[in-house]
This record gives sequence, structure tokens and C-alpha cells, in this order.
Amino acid sequence: MSFGGRYKNNAIIPYEGVGGAELRPEQRQALLDLTKCYLSTLPSGPLAACMNDVERHLSETHFCWAGGMGEESPFYYRIQSPVVMIEFDHHKGVILNNPEPEKFHVHTIVRTPNGNDYGMDLLRLHYETAPHHKTAHQRHGDHGSANPHRHRHDHD
Repeated sequence: MSFGGRYKNNAIIPYEGVGGAELRPEQRQALLDLTKCYLSTLPSGPLAACMNDVERHLSETHFCWAGGMGEESPFYYRIQSPVVMIEFDHHKGVILNNPEPEKFHVHTIVRTPNGNDYGMDLLRLHYETAPHHKTAHQRHGDHGSANPHRHRHDHD
């Protein structure tokens, strides 16, 4: 059910579920705690900055849930705000042999909305947009070179 998977940069995903402004204080804290679990791999400085952004936008944050509530029931949830989107999803198998979503097959995604943060070929983008590569291509032309980027740069 993932809305934020690969090749979905800048996808417009409608907010769904309960809004942060509608939550009681203890529910808002639970939402912040859950969000922090996903962001906790960041170093302390970026984590604090990110959590500050999340807290500033808490009233605009939504939590949605789909699926069962039973012990064996697969489910999906999404935390979505202007500054972060987190998805938790039980998946069906591709290589695994489960035709329906199962609790043992979990995917999670943490995205920066409209951040071009996932699935983008940054090296290709650099070659296509960096001025020093454009002039190098114009100078060398396309002479059938197997590696048109053999010339040296500060970053090589």
C-alpha cells in the first residue's frame, strides 16, 4: 500500500486520518514518540532539528491507519506532515511466498515531502546540470568514448 516508495518523488499524497490538532496531549506525545523512533538513526544535532520541525508542524500532522487490530492482522499506518512522511506497511511477497500481506514482511519508509530524497540518480543529475560538465561535453563532443566523464575535476 506504500504511497512513498521508490520513484515517487514529489508525489501529491492527500492527508488522511486524524489531524494532530484533534489529538489530546497524551496522544500528541505518543505521535511524537513514534516519529522519533523512526528518526532516531540521525545524529543528535540533526535529530533535534528534525524533531523541532515535526513539533512545529504537529497541528498539521496526520496519522492514518488501515487494516486490522488483531494480533495476527496485517496493517498499514502513515504519519504525514509538511516536514516528514513515515509509512509502516505489511507486504505481500515478491520473493517471499506470501500472496497476501503478512506480519513477518514489513516495509518502512521515512521521506522528506517534496524533498527529492529517494530514488533520484544524483550522479546523473550532477553530470546533466553542473556547468563544468556541460562545457567538458561541448569541448570533447561525443566521439563514441566509452566513458565520457574521464576528465579530472576537483571531486574525482
